[in-house]
Amino acid sequence: MRVGFIGLGIMGAPMASNLIKAGFELAVHDCVRERTASLEALGARPADSPAALAPLAEVFITMLPDTPQVEAVLFGEAGLAGALSAGSIVIDMSTISPRATMEFARRLGERQVEMLDAPVSGGEPGARQGRLSIMVGGRREIYERCLPLFQVMGSKVVYTGPNGHGQKTKLVNQVVGSLNLLAAVEGIRLARAAGLDLALTLEAVGGGAAGSWMWSNLGPKMAARDYAPGFMIRLHAKDLRLASELLAELGLDAPGTELCHELFEKAVAEGLGELGNQGLIRLWETD
Repeated sequence: MRVGFIGLGIMGAPMASNLIKAGFELAVHDCVRERTASLEALGARPADSPAALAPLAEVFITMLPDTPQVEAVLFGEAGLAGALSAGSIVIDMSTISPRATMEFARRLGERQVEMLDAPVSGGEPGARQGRLSIMVGGRREIYERCLPLFQVMGSKVVYTGPNGHGQKTKLVNQVVGSLNLLAAVEGIRLARAAGLDLALTLEAVGGGAAGSWMWSNLGPKMAARDYAPGFMIRLHAKDLRLASELLAELGLDAPGTELCHELFEKAVAEGLGELGNQGLIRLWETD
């Protein structure tokens, strides 16, 4: 299976690398040309535009920051869609608007091109280790055809339903994860202010009912004041905006999500957007 990969940032580059190492023939494109170098060294073929990528593959993966970037790559000038052959498959692994996803799938369908929305959870460590959780929406037979790709990039792959359901599932993930992260931030702050040994506190709390992925994986980073990004605050804020839009569309009241969205937007406004999402704790730190 020949694969085209567009978007070689903090998540996309290790995902693409794992596909090459698993034996897939890969062609790559990124708007920052230098990002293709490490993958070229592994055998990937570079393309100067999304359209130029089209003849080099049959399945195309996008891993991009937000809805406008996905739309531009697919339908903009030198976009992918206009150059694709009938029967091609587009897999968008970005986290974007569910409503836009369904519209993109419709537009691609008019060209006899299939689309799956397959957002991921697990951050840069999960991408590097091939242990992402992948939530896939689209036609089931297309999902089954692409499952070997997903199994290289993720350790948990779940078919969630038709187009848009992958994105909706990811937003549920972000709501739950954000509230767990805020709880971990407040727990670390309380432990530090109370004069507790943070390593012992992390161990004790992590072994009980309050344990969570955020506590176990990002708690130690907060304790060590390590804010290197596995997933950036500005992208987390974007995901919470998308979740808030979906909640509003469905008429659901969600005060926890609203609070988290407000705090992450504040962090972006205060210049913390490039930090890992554990850097949310910096809103209350002065050192």
